[in-house]
Amino acid sequence: QVQLVESGGGLVRAGGSLRLSCAASGSIFRINVMAWYRQAPGKQRELLATITSSGNTNYADSVKGRFTISRVTAKNTVYLYMNSLRPEDTAVYYCNVGVESISGLNGDYWGQGTQVTVSS
Repeated sequence: QVQLVESGGGLVRAGGSLRLSCAASGSIFRINVMAWYRQAPGKQRELLATITSSGNTNYADSVKGRFTISRVTAKNTVYLYMNSLRPEDTAVYYCNVGVESISGLNGDYWGQGTQVTVSS
């Protein structure tokens, strides 16, 4: 019922920047929370950042001060601005969106993932 399309991944040198985007569409009545995760090869999925409907944000210690999460509510879109990238940031990045559907039911949905590779 809800589709998330991610974009913005790619190859970047250490110290560089990238912007990821995630656009939600479908039977959405309201978005309650938006989040970014990543998963590196051989590692567990890691929660990086969240933003609530009230605009409150939280960040993992590994990215605090370097990454910024933001949203454009009217466009159902969340962004992750990544600065001062390090090789250890290399991973597949996923967005996750918690929504209230037009029917009134709540659920969460995942994007397809986008690869970020940081070279030294």
